[in-house]
Amino acid sequence: MSEHVRVTSHSAVKLSECLVNTKCVKEKQHGGSCRKVQKEPKSFSCDECGKRFSQKSSLTRHMKGHTGEKPFACELCGYRCTQKANLNDHMRVHTGEKPFACELCGYRCTHKENLNRHMKVHTGEKPLACELCGKRFSQITGLNTHMRVHTGEKPFACELCGYRCTQKAHLNDHMKVHTGEKPFACELCGKRFSQKTSLNTHMRVHTGEKPFACELCGYRCTHKANLNDHMRVHTGDKPFACELCGYRYTQKSSLNTHMRVHTGEKPFACELCGYRCTHKAHLNTHMRVHTGEKPFVCELCGYRCTHKANLNDHMKVHTGEKPFACELCGYRFSRKTNLKRHTRQKPFACEHCGKRFSQKTSLNVHMRGHTGQNQ
Repeated sequence: MSEHVRVTSHSAVKLSECLVNTKCVKEKQHGGSCRKVQKEPKSFSCDECGKRFSQKSSLTRHMKGHTGEKPFACELCGYRCTQKANLNDHMRVHTGEKPFACELCGYRCTHKENLNRHMKVHTGEKPLACELCGKRFSQITGLNTHMRVHTGEKPFACELCGYRCTQKAHLNDHMKVHTGEKPFACELCGKRFSQKTSLNTHMRVHTGEKPFACELCGYRCTHKANLNDHMRVHTGDKPFACELCGYRYTQKSSLNTHMRVHTGEKPFACELCGYRCTHKAHLNTHMRVHTGEKPFVCELCGYRCTHKANLNDHMKVHTGEKPFACELCGYRFSRKTNLKRHTRQKPFACEHCGKRFSQKTSLNVHMRGHTGQNQ
């Protein structure tokens, strides 16, 4: 009986301890002994930031964040950290170990939290939303990076040229412009690229894939940027203006080419005759003078020519179209050059004597008289 009282008394003591410590529950075994099932109270507080911890060791580790102390160092690269667990994770960089694997697609990673983030790719979960535009993200890092679109912040800068960007990965890609590094090669033609995305886009040249389509006219292209440029055909938007003459263009590249009219620059030269021009396309067309190639053919009569514009003019022979009319007599022509001859317009002038001609070919023949070249 006394033994029974002692056991009951012991149980009462344990029970009283449980009543004091609300983190315990009664377990109906071994005379009513108890066990802890909830977290312990957070009795240890950081003097610097007020964050609380249930264990002294956790507070000690936390304090290293304030003191900057990093007692754990990697023997291979000198990386230092505040916790032994962080060092163990870091060592996987050197060993290549990726112990966490996705059961759905086989993706492997070094950290459990990385796997948790990856799983949102399969679940489609995007719990984080931008308060300004509503775009949603699966990771806080993605949201933070996106916010720079609204703030205009570009924290990553190139030390060589001052280029700035929103992401470290973009800066790494940019640096290849200075180093000339092109690690990504096309297996079909050998062309090399500094970025994987550029290689992926290039492959569409071989596959013929054109994933971007205009909803208004069905035009398709390989680049999203090209589709954006194309849309200006429908909107009439010409945001790029020449500062010298005010002429406007839908694309920056077109403006750059136009500027050669003012500078006189002709960067493209024929290696056979020295002919120079402002456009690469013009040089390609000129080369047909030497090769004799006439890629444009009339399906009605077999007429062949070197320029698409010439074929368009030729087709008027079959259609009877005469869009150019004389304002004085009403006589109509299929070609503008014929109208100029009819009206005695002579836009081509000799630089040596000032004589004028209605056709460029006539001027060329005349010029031989000054140069001494045989006709």
